[in-house]
Amino acid sequence: MPVLKMPLEIELPAPETVLASDLLRMWQAGETDLMCVLGPTASGKTRYAVRLARELDVLLAPPRRVEIISADSRQVYRGMDIGTGKDLNEYGDVPYHLIDIAPAGSKFNVYEYQKAFRDVYNDILRRGCIPLLCGGTGLYIEAAALNYDFGKPPGAESYAGVGPEVNNSPSDQPGMPMSGMPWKMPAKPFFIGTLVSREERVRRIDRRLDERLSDGMVEEIRGLLDSGIDPSDLIYYGLEYKFVTQYVIGEISYDYMREHLANAIHQFAKRQMTWFRGMERDGHIIHWVLPE
Repeated sequence: MPVLKMPLEIELPAPETVLASDLLRMWQAGETDLMCVLGPTASGKTRYAVRLARELDVLLAPPRRVEIISADSRQVYRGMDIGTGKDLNEYGDVPYHLIDIAPAGSKFNVYEYQKAFRDVYNDILRRGCIPLLCGGTGLYIEAAALNYDFGKPPGAESYAGVGPEVNNSPSDQPGMPMSGMPWKMPAKPFFIGTLVSREERVRRIDRRLDERLSDGMVEEIRGLLDSGIDPSDLIYYGLEYKFVTQYVIGEISYDYMREHLANAIHQFAKRQMTWFRGMERDGHIIHWVLPE
């Protein structure tokens, strides 16, 4: 395989130590209303978030507990498991949300995600539990944690799946859910970033890609195509679904797929890190930790 040539990466921040006890104190004092674990692909953010949730659960008086809300633009799709790296076994008994909420082949968007996040976030708070956002899709994280204002949706043609049934339903009246209590959105997020060196991230991505190919990623995508999903709809999702679909339908060879997919994932991870450092330049503090 040719040597991977990557643009120079921005300097990594210094790691910190974030204690679950300090986070719980901040939550109870009203200093934060959403904890968020973010990071590039293969940085160990899901494992870190699950461990943090369990540490917080130990400190909480039953029946209160921490529930994870996913912020991943592709894990929302059902049947797209291996390619999106859902790794649902990592959650164990920790509740999770916004995974497997849309059919594969559809085009779920950030406006729909923000609404779904709002519903889940408020339900978790209503039940006296603590929400923990976790993901790597920067736009979804900002839509949820920073309450990005999309304004009034221009119509169903621009937001797939968002139409009159959403704008006219009782649960979507401005500021008032079906429970009759005002909607809440986060105002004081506490961001934790999972930090790995570029070299370690490259190794993890390559290893994980080979594991996913061995675990049946090609067969998963072939099954989605056999179910009637158009190849162009899978290619739309990019990365694994783009390159493996092109391989399955005979447009590219296996070796070409493996090489160019790995390069694309490396470039994607770099863009993720650039997005998060951009959040810092915009004034949002991210507390970077070593995940393992």
